[in-house]
Amino acid sequence: MGNAITDALGVRAKFNGKPNEVPDPVPFATDTQHASYDAEAVTRFWRALVEVDRVLEIFRTSFLGKVSPVHLFWGSFDMAVTRFSGRVAPLHPGGIPALPDTVTREAYSHEVSSAGFWPGGGPVDYPAFYSYAYPAPQGFAQQKVMPDAAFFHEKLSEFILPYDAVRTAGDPDETLLGFLESTYEAAARLGGWDRKALECARGLAGVPRPM
Repeated sequence: MGNAITDALGVRAKFNGKPNEVPDPVPFATDTQHASYDAEAVTRFWRALVEVDRVLEIFRTSFLGKVSPVHLFWGSFDMAVTRFSGRVAPLHPGGIPALPDTVTREAYSHEVSSAGFWPGGGPVDYPAFYSYAYPAPQGFAQQKVMPDAAFFHEKLSEFILPYDAVRTAGDPDETLLGFLESTYEAAARLGGWDRKALECARGLAGVPRPM
């Protein structure tokens, strides 16, 4: 399917055909185990992504430096937004299952503070928001962040906020924004980012900032 679409556009593309970021990936063409489809669950996930995208776009407005679009990663199926300090980072060690080290090292060639939403898996078997820094500055894991339900996951080396803590909050938008802003602030402050040059007041997503 993928090749047929790109061929029709006159684009020659080579597809790997296997999942990324999972150990022992099974090629999609031969995978007969993961064939079920729960329409209700997919719809709930889609609705969650729509709302997460909206709040991440709001969070994105308060940064003047290089920042990624809000985007969905194909590997862990997480929706994320990444802020860059502008400084070169140490060479990433790589080693992520089924993901070439060259890709990982390009992604983390410069210092980042990245946050997003993840449906869960491995050591976190529930949907959650996350936030991490690369390289993680000294003392990052010990920082107090918002809200109280957020915590630093030692195995993942990132802050985690359960989705249910946001979903059931009195003000879900501000609860999530508090997590995003406080974890970024910890990374930027401890990492010595040029915050005066990089940050600005929160604006309106999709609306140009008045000059």
